[in-house]
Amino acid sequence: MRRWMGFAAAVMAAGVLAGCGAEKAAETAVATVAAADTAAAEEDAGAKQKAVGGEEAAQAEGESQEAAELLVAAAASLKNVYEEELIPLFQEQNPGVIVKGVYDSSGKLQTQIEEGLEADVFMSAANKQMDALNEKGLIASDTMVDLLENKIVLIVPSGSETALTGFEDIAKAESIALGDPAFVPAGQYSEEALKSLGIWDEIQDRVSFGTNVTEVLAQVAAASAGAGIVYATDAASMPEDVTVIAEAPEGSLKKKVIYPVAVTANSAHPAEAEAFVGFLQTEEAMAAFAAYGFAPGN
Repeated sequence: MRRWMGFAAAVMAAGVLAGCGAEKAAETAVATVAAADTAAAEEDAGAKQKAVGGEEAAQAEGESQEAAELLVAAAASLKNVYEEELIPLFQEQNPGVIVKGVYDSSGKLQTQIEEGLEADVFMSAANKQMDALNEKGLIASDTMVDLLENKIVLIVPSGSETALTGFEDIAKAESIALGDPAFVPAGQYSEEALKSLGIWDEIQDRVSFGTNVTEVLAQVAAASAGAGIVYATDAASMPEDVTVIAEAPEGSLKKKVIYPVAVTANSAHPAEAEAFVGFLQTEEAMAAFAAYGFAPGN
């Protein structure tokens, strides 16, 4: 009897142990499932955080690219080569950098920069305006480069019958278009050349002054002026509308017609602006300038 009771106790103990083992196994399984759920949840959270981070990074990059917008203030005679060749080429080579140009007489652009125009790069048709801004601390002096050379030429409307053969004959024209010397470098060069020839005062009753060289070119092209003085590059842009009579006589100008370029001192994007000025000095850019009639300034 005692032996039977011991056997029964052993069986009951074994059952209890077996029950405990099953319960422990169940608990282990639940814990494993919970751990798996937690890991999956963490993975999802990580993925979402990564996605958000990626979107933020992309947005930041987009904002950065949007911020790198350059404003180039350039002489009116540079508009064609800038808009048709140089700006598209630079933007192609520098994705994310946007370049916009504003074009007018160098004197007007100088005044606008002095009054707060947020230009990043300034390119003048003469050293006078660049030097004036530099003296006022508005130019990053170490970036200044005498980039190009141009010529001034006497032009008449194409097809017109004219007795003009050189600058000395301009007084024979019934109406004359010139850039305003107060603002327009081409007008300043014209005044210097014609004064050196002794005919500046003689023609004043027949002169209409344009606010920039493009305006002068348009007057002659439309035959509203019988003669005018513009840059050689401007005349070359309208060969069907104007005829070049002659370049300014040797010695009539004390200095060459130089186009300097520089980064402004207050540029919001100096690194990108310096990259643009550097680009203008490359063989590709200089070839584009040459195609529009400009010569190297150095």
